[in-house]
Amino acid sequence: MDTKRKIEAILFWKGEPVSLKELITLTKVSSEEVGHALEMLEGEMRERGIVLMKKDDMFLFATHPDTKDTIESLLKEDKEKDLGKAGLETLALVLYDGPISRADIDYVRGVNSAFILRHLLIRGLIERIPNPNDKRAFLYQPTFELLSHLGVSNIQELADFSSIKDEIRLFKFASHEDNNGKEHE
Repeated sequence: MDTKRKIEAILFWKGEPVSLKELITLTKVSSEEVGHALEMLEGEMRERGIVLMKKDDMFLFATHPDTKDTIESLLKEDKEKDLGKAGLETLALVLYDGPISRADIDYVRGVNSAFILRHLLIRGLIERIPNPNDKRAFLYQPTFELLSHLGVSNIQELADFSSIKDEIRLFKFASHEDNNGKEHE
């Protein structure tokens, strides 16, 4: 598979900014080859509905600026829909186990949560904060607006906060133990 195709797949799958260093690591090719592939990808995408954005050494797919009106109408429509089961699961993890990384959310849910997180961010229910343990990733936490909407002034005031938080920890621990046991068999 060529480098350009790998980068396109990585950026699509991640759904969040990816550093040049991470792209080099994931594609297992030189920085020159990644740079060349990014230039080609950017050129090819100029006339599409998706563009390659670059900020410092971070890259991300985004909608083309010309599609602004279409995307705004979709966002308005999205905000009016119910969250759905996946949205509620993800929101519960952010509320009861946050700040939490996307990797941890994906681990507990067993699926990629990038789209759901984006949806919750757009609605203003959660926010991203820097991850002190990994400069390339973010943590997700509830917004003040969400807490206000839920009628709590402190996250610990959520229903059964301690017991649900403990259940999540037990699930993670049990899953981790199961995985370690399988690796040693």
